[in-house]
Amino acid sequence: MEDINKIIGKNLMILRKNAKLTQMELADRFNYSDKTISKWESGESLPSIEILYELAHFYDTTLDALTQENDIIETSGETKQKDKMFPTKLIITLLAVSAVWLLATVLFVTFKIVYARNFHLLFLWAVPISCIVLIIFNSIWGKYYYLFAILSVLIWSTLTCIHLQLIQYNIWIIYILGIPLQVAIILWSALIKKPRNSQKKKKKQDILNKEEMKKHKKEKNHIETNNLITNNISSNPQPNDIDDHTTK
Repeated sequence: MEDINKIIGKNLMILRKNAKLTQMELADRFNYSDKTISKWESGESLPSIEILYELAHFYDTTLDALTQENDIIETSGETKQKDKMFPTKLIITLLAVSAVWLLATVLFVTFKIVYARNFHLLFLWAVPISCIVLIIFNSIWGKYYYLFAILSVLIWSTLTCIHLQLIQYNIWIIYILGIPLQVAIILWSALIKKPRNSQKKKKKQDILNKEEMKKHKKEKNHIETNNLITNNISSNPQPNDIDDHTTK
């Protein structure tokens, strides 16, 4: 029984921290004292089954997850945190790319005013330069498969810029250079994808083995949890909870 208390208490604490709530804030939401919340999270006592159900619903999880000693709750919190960071990362990346186009615009206007000439190619050169910026930011927090698409755009936009910059020399044959480079990118993507898939399969197998090893312990926990729920339903509310409500 003590192990179940500790497991539930630990999961409740992790979920509360993932939700960025203090014990006092959570206590106010459920009309309890922060001392009671502290006892729940330390495993000294447990909320009734009704409150457990409300907490599970509040944290968008299940009663079963609350009683399991695994990484599901921690992983869920980390995933939500990463999802929250995605808009910020996207905005920073777009700001860096927009800086390239701002520079191209400033140069275009400067040449137009000072030299009375139109350098439209400045905007075309902004494309491969933007790709270089995207490659840098993608290496920091992007997905690896985006890299190959960016590299493809970089190659063909660079060749186009060179061709148009030197259009008087009629060097259209330069595009042939893009064929082996594009093939190399495709082969490179296949080479990287295969090891990553193997790593994912290995990681999945490790998780399955780990879950198999914990199977017996989980079954024991289920039995103890069922007994705990039965006792909570048949018993009166805890004295601490009665005092808390009376005080409030």
